[in-house]
Amino acid sequence: MLAQLIQAVYNIVDSFFIGQYGENGLTALSIIFPLQLLMIALAVGTGVGINTIMASCLGKKLVKEANVYAGIGTPLALLLWLLVAVASWFIMPSYAYISTSSPAVIEDVITYGRIVCVFGIGLFLESIWTKVLQAEGDMKTPMYAQIAGAVTNIVLDPILIFGLCGSPRLGIAGAAIATVIGQAIAALVVFKQGYRPSPGYSVYLSHTLTIFRLGVPNMLMQMTCTFYILGLNLILAMFSDQAVTVLGLYYKWQTFLIIPLMAMLTCIVPIISFNYAAKNINRCKETMRVATYSSLSLMLIGTLIFELIPVPLLAVFSSDPLVYEIGATGFRIIAISFAPLVTSLLFPTFFQAIGFGVTSSVLTVLRTIVLFVPLGYFFAQYGLNWFWCTFPVTETITTAVSFLLYRFFLKHV
Repeated sequence: MLAQLIQAVYNIVDSFFIGQYGENGLTALSIIFPLQLLMIALAVGTGVGINTIMASCLGKKLVKEANVYAGIGTPLALLLWLLVAVASWFIMPSYAYISTSSPAVIEDVITYGRIVCVFGIGLFLESIWTKVLQAEGDMKTPMYAQIAGAVTNIVLDPILIFGLCGSPRLGIAGAAIATVIGQAIAALVVFKQGYRPSPGYSVYLSHTLTIFRLGVPNMLMQMTCTFYILGLNLILAMFSDQAVTVLGLYYKWQTFLIIPLMAMLTCIVPIISFNYAAKNINRCKETMRVATYSSLSLMLIGTLIFELIPVPLLAVFSSDPLVYEIGATGFRIIAISFAPLVTSLLFPTFFQAIGFGVTSSVLTVLRTIVLFVPLGYFFAQYGLNWFWCTFPVTETITTAVSFLLYRFFLKHV
């Protein structure tokens, strides 16, 4: 939780400095955000697959087998990074042109996007090595890594963006360079304890398939977030660039406010996997109960903040009156979704942890593909204010379906 708190502070500080440099940069960050989520989905999803199978092996006391899976992680991370780097370099201009008509924003999107995607090797390595350590119960080393990376980023942001301390004034490119340096520092912190030697090539195919079978639900959850945010951005672009900016600023603050929930999602996977493999179903149920109630109580604080002070939240990054007008209404309506958001994310994580990948994936696809974008388009036909209703309606329906599947599982386990 502390590690993610530092990451959230970094995200807000990053946007703050970009906002001070220019409004176009904020819009560019909102447009790039889905692509960054896609990178995180590939990196963290693969790590979660390794984390899940390692925890299951350790629950069965198969320590050597757990280390074999950990050893495959580094080559997989390098391969995924290479694929992302090559693809993003070529598609970035086209992606920018379909996302906005502003030449200045297009230039910023291409500049920032190419740097963070092509040089994001640290993100992939750190994600794998972190999940290896978390599967073994070590949460402190990944925390130190996240803090080191975020602090590095926060310190370098103003220096590289505004050209302080003798550095050239790089603008949005400086923010991107600070990001990739911070990711590299985080990877170096977890390298010594998280790295495992590669096993023989004979086990790669079977073990890689197992890793992706268990990691795909998490990967799908985050990938579909990429596509639904991209879809929502395109819908909002029909109204104005300021509407796109508001959505991007919402996700900045949302990251900060749902730290307890995201920390729970990280922690319950190895606990549930271990105990399900050890046939301790009651411990799995208790884990879900504690995670749900504690996250709900803390998310209520986020709801109150969004309802009571939306304009001050927006004013941290922007001075545009239209952003305030759009965001004040949007933030208040979105805040209604915070309570059902807890369970709409916890239940798919539970099914992923016990190896029910299809069920987890179905819930993820329901939330992000079947509901979010179609509902967003539907509500947008009635006006921008109605568009924000997409969030509470989507989370409520997903929670209802998830709860029914969870009760069915408990009845027949």
